[in-house]
Amino acid sequence: MPGMKTLKVALGNRSYPIHIGGGLLSQAGLISQHLAIPRAVIVSNTTVAPLYLSALATPLREAGVRVSEIVLADGEQYKNWESLNQIYDGLLSDRCERATTLIALGGGVIGDLAGFAAATYQRGVPFIQVPTTLLSQVDSSVGGKTGINHARGKNMIGAFWQPKLVLADTDTLATLPERELSAGLAEVIKTALVRDPAFFQWLEEHMDDLCARNPQALAHAIERCCSNKAEVVAADEYETDKENGRALLNLGHTFGHAIETGLGYGQWLHGEAVAAGTVMAAELSRRLGWITERDVARVRDIHKRAGLPVVGAPLGAARYLELMSHDKKVVAGRLRLVLLRQLGQAVTFVEAREADIISAIEACCA
Repeated sequence: MPGMKTLKVALGNRSYPIHIGGGLLSQAGLISQHLAIPRAVIVSNTTVAPLYLSALATPLREAGVRVSEIVLADGEQYKNWESLNQIYDGLLSDRCERATTLIALGGGVIGDLAGFAAATYQRGVPFIQVPTTLLSQVDSSVGGKTGINHARGKNMIGAFWQPKLVLADTDTLATLPERELSAGLAEVIKTALVRDPAFFQWLEEHMDDLCARNPQALAHAIERCCSNKAEVVAADEYETDKENGRALLNLGHTFGHAIETGLGYGQWLHGEAVAAGTVMAAELSRRLGWITERDVARVRDIHKRAGLPVVGAPLGAARYLELMSHDKKVVAGRLRLVLLRQLGQAVTFVEAREADIISAIEACCA
């Protein structure tokens, strides 16, 4: 369709397309061609459903697809067993079989919940991502990570389960609250800092356009992020490369997840916590002698311009370390941090001294 960009996540016979563009929700054919049978269940939430559920479901029904709907409460605090069981209850009561496709319509929470349900219902059913937030369009909808939160740690229970399709309709960003838009920009900035220095420079030049929701700027950022992530996922789908693989995409997340868990899920948005965590990672990288104070200032400035926090939550360094010890990147009891050798080149590092980690946290939480 005119104006639509298509990328590919190359995973052999499990490869799938990412379609990016405006007006895609109404294009039933983009979805129906990926259905094993004309049967789908759309999982959404109480915020997104009134806006976009009918726009997605009606064309599918008109195309002959039997569509059911499951609407969950909205918020990170609902990314739990109770919401997951609501999905199972809906699937079982509707007698959904193994060829039924689950469609996630919403942000990262809905994508993770519906994806985990798809990975585990009848030991695996097809799954399609229709992300409606910037954060989910640039990051969480791509790559097959699914799961729920636990009181002791974020995303500690889940599964890798790749979608059949990612359909990113950029028109849905028009109704996104400012805070959610900023949260998505945190993952955009993260992608650039991890592996795309030219993109980071572009962001410094075009951040005002992104904050103003310029359609061309947003489309470019989404495409660049998805292209980067598709390459990383194709090379290291299950995050087994401990040095240069998918773990690098977790820049800022070890510190950020500590904020989310420590404050209680939903107090800070995921992107807000990642932003503060990325500043902490940059500060620690400076203390290791890898980047300069000027580099750290650029990291802070780009997040500020995106409307994101650059000061961490006042949990106390001891509490940060306790929460970070539950991180999925811990190997043999050692904390493996994602840090910056330079802006645009992230590395994993296990040799950071606890005193340096503490001083970086304290400097960024003052």
